[in-house]
Amino acid sequence: MRLYIRCEERLGICAEILDILVNHEIDLRGIEIDPSGEIFLNFPTVEFDEFQHLMPEIRLIPGVHDVSLVPYMPKEREQQEMRTLLQTLPEPVISIDSRGYVVIANEAALDILQLPEDEVRRKLLKNWVRGFNFNKWLSTEDPESESVHLQFKGRTFLADIYPVHIENDEEGMLFAGGVITFKSPEKLGRQMTAYHKQTGQFEMIIAESQSMKRVIRQAKRMSGLDAPLLISGETGTGKELLAKACHQHSLRKDKPFLVLNCAALPDDVAESELFGYAAGAFEGATTEKKGIVELAEGGTVFLDEIGDMSRLLQNKFLRLLQDGSYRRVGDEQEYTADVRIICSTQKNLLELCQSGEFREDLYYRLNVLTLHIPPLRDRKSDVIPMAERFIARFAEPHRQRVRISSACQNALQQYPWPGNVRQMENALLRAVSLVEGDLLEPEHLQLPSFSSGWGYVDESFEGTLEEAMKRFESELLKRLYPAYPSSRQLGKKLGVSHTAIANKLREYQIGKHAESQ
Repeated sequence: MRLYIRCEERLGICAEILDILVNHEIDLRGIEIDPSGEIFLNFPTVEFDEFQHLMPEIRLIPGVHDVSLVPYMPKEREQQEMRTLLQTLPEPVISIDSRGYVVIANEAALDILQLPEDEVRRKLLKNWVRGFNFNKWLSTEDPESESVHLQFKGRTFLADIYPVHIENDEEGMLFAGGVITFKSPEKLGRQMTAYHKQTGQFEMIIAESQSMKRVIRQAKRMSGLDAPLLISGETGTGKELLAKACHQHSLRKDKPFLVLNCAALPDDVAESELFGYAAGAFEGATTEKKGIVELAEGGTVFLDEIGDMSRLLQNKFLRLLQDGSYRRVGDEQEYTADVRIICSTQKNLLELCQSGEFREDLYYRLNVLTLHIPPLRDRKSDVIPMAERFIARFAEPHRQRVRISSACQNALQQYPWPGNVRQMENALLRAVSLVEGDLLEPEHLQLPSFSSGWGYVDESFEGTLEEAMKRFESELLKRLYPAYPSSRQLGKKLGVSHTAIANKLREYQIGKHAESQ
């Protein structure tokens, strides 16, 4: 039987309750006492006649408010929950005491050992494990969590070893042993594969701000279409992540998603990577090679930084967009492709068209379905949730729980993040790696001073105020000139005479005025 007694916290009240049990010659099996005024008793079942006298006697004790039967003790429920959890875990889990003897081994561990539980408990774990010195770890003054490769019954596992501490009223936290979880390389491989399949989904993108929520809504609608998609945004905003999310949200999700960075490769290499080449197309090409357009058949090709694509490659790429056909380098044969094209750029393509660096017809082909990712400085409500996700990811391998102080949160939100999400990720990786303790402060971020239009500025800045103003002036005129491509229009916009603007355009070699320099 289990009895629940709710009472006031009074010295001696527990002894009075136990005296009643002694008077009735009831053998007490267990007792749990909560300082808040709850007592649980576990004793053998008693006859009804005796029990109906026992309950009123306990209720008559001063300070007792309620007495009732309960189906189980709190610790019994807690132990059963833990036992159920351990037995259902697919990974082997073993608990050892401070001397290295097995206390608990779940079903998965017993299956590997091929032994019943009574032949495993109270036996040294080192009888079955090789590759880690448990005696040395247990004898350490303050054992820390470890992740190690070891052999368990002849099989290789990655083991996470955690110290177990028990709170003692007199001596504080006492070291009581450890818990070891074993993960097989095969299981880890499947988990990593599943994780990487998920990393491009929309759920992985932080979107607390209204502007980013709008981008995600538009992206989901555009994902199911086969027309080319153009994603614009500053460097580091997550254009590739959004492109991959669009692919995984489409009917092409089971086909490849392949990436080509147009800014990272020379023209000839970019062309052969995109379309492939025939055997003998150039020296050393003894066999043919498929390009990513062919390798991604049925899937998606993501062209990063399309604004850096050469004019020659633009011509061939335009043909692919128009009729789906292409030729390998050095091959006369026509091929057709069934791929979805997604492009990204951090540049102003319309401005590149006006300067002749980008084909207008290609621009209008791409500028049908468009998404613009706002910079992080315009997404203030995304900053802290994003930072918390990065910190949790970076702290997990070190078994840390790192928090962000209020001052650090303010610093994160006030910083303009010229490198956007990528810069924040790198800054927090450095901060979490170097922080001592569990609280991030602004000084841990080590962020350089930055001013829009001026760039990074710190105490090592060299130059005069006049030079700094000229730099700002030049940057402003370069940004405005494509939209106001004459000295009169630009002068009217800025409230300055067209002669003064013309002189400035010549001085900074902007637009057609650069030719007269």
